[in-house]
Amino acid sequence: MNPSRLVNRNVTALRGRTSMRLEPELWNALEEIAHREGQSIGEIVKRIEARGHPGGRTSAVRVHVLTYFRQAATEQGHQAAGHGSRPAPLPEPSWAPPQGSLESAAVL
Repeated sequence: MNPSRLVNRNVTALRGRTSMRLEPELWNALEEIAHREGQSIGEIVKRIEARGHPGGRTSAVRVHVLTYFRQAATEQGHQAAGHGSRPAPLPEPSWAPPQGSLESAAVL
């Protein structure tokens, strides 16, 4: 049996101090969100809990992290972050090789 990758940390939530188990990548993402928003992880968790979520606190945090970064991945989110928009697809060439030329011959 593989050992769990989940990391247990204590956070201050709406009802006081509690522990949460998340993957290290989610803890890192939550720390990044807290830093970007100028808040502590506890403040972020309190905001998430206050909105409510049928799956419980840990599930709500996972959904929040996913939603936060998905919103940043929209065109508008990319522009707000200074990433710019997706490059436009290259136009189809307006020329075609002449019939019977080497370029139009099938390669075997």
